[in-house]
Amino acid sequence: MMASGTIRNKISTFKTSEFLNRFMEPDPALEKLIWQNSDRFFIFRVQDMIKLSKLPVPPTRAETHLLIYLTSGTARMKIGFEEVQIWANECLIVPAGKVFSYQKFDSNEGYICSFGSDFLIGKIGNSELISDMVFLNVWGYPIIRPDSKIAPFLHSAFERILQEFDDNGPTNNQIVQSHLIAALCEINSAYRSPATTSSKTAFALTSRFRELLQKHLTTKHTVAEYAALLHVSPNHLNKTVKSVTTKSPSTLIGESLVNEGKVMLLQTNIPVNTIASNLGLYDQSYFSRLFKKYEGVTPQQFRKMIDMS
Repeated sequence: MMASGTIRNKISTFKTSEFLNRFMEPDPALEKLIWQNSDRFFIFRVQDMIKLSKLPVPPTRAETHLLIYLTSGTARMKIGFEEVQIWANECLIVPAGKVFSYQKFDSNEGYICSFGSDFLIGKIGNSELISDMVFLNVWGYPIIRPDSKIAPFLHSAFERILQEFDDNGPTNNQIVQSHLIAALCEINSAYRSPATTSSKTAFALTSRFRELLQKHLTTKHTVAEYAALLHVSPNHLNKTVKSVTTKSPSTLIGESLVNEGKVMLLQTNIPVNTIASNLGLYDQSYFSRLFKKYEGVTPQQFRKMIDMS
């Protein structure tokens, strides 16, 4: 995800089994999931998962994609710097590698499943099919709102996947894969970016910028550097990204740096100046100002809040 391996060595990216062990209460049903190779795929009822969760879940990231589909109620989560919320018959996607957190659960019912892109590849799925699903990229929009024709199918598909997984675990992946791929294709047909422009060129340029931002975050921190990589002017990149995301490229750069800093503050005990250096920011005071601008507190204050919780 990063151009430098430094951050990846400092920040844990949880496997599904590690996440379940850390943030869920011990339970026979979850132990069964972990035993059933949950690092590749698992599915659970949201309402059952709520009962076992240790809250809050601080900023973290997973190696697999996380999908929530609600049949009733509402669900809220923080993905990156965005507070997002879905209602009944809507999906929430957290792509692999994306930083997320949540403080509490709402009253709801539905399905939560985790899967890696490699789980979708086989006799039915292929890498080309997956690459068309923009919502599985870290720069994709996390909320999908299927229409009334698609929602009943999704409910049926996830119920069938759950039934098969409960009965046979990972022993018959083709049934699980076929229904999951079909559901994801339906979700993909309903995917809409919240872009304020209808230009496909603008959306493509913005997606490429966000992809490069994930790749070069520790080494490139200015709009001009990304504009050069994209062979456009800084002014053009600024206008385009803002038209699609409503945020400037510099804001997205700042938010991404602070998000990485938050995860390191949570998961390590290394000094703040070292965290800044790992992000390619060799002026600790600048990192502290940037952190406070986007988070409202200094890195030191944020770490104390973590300790108190």
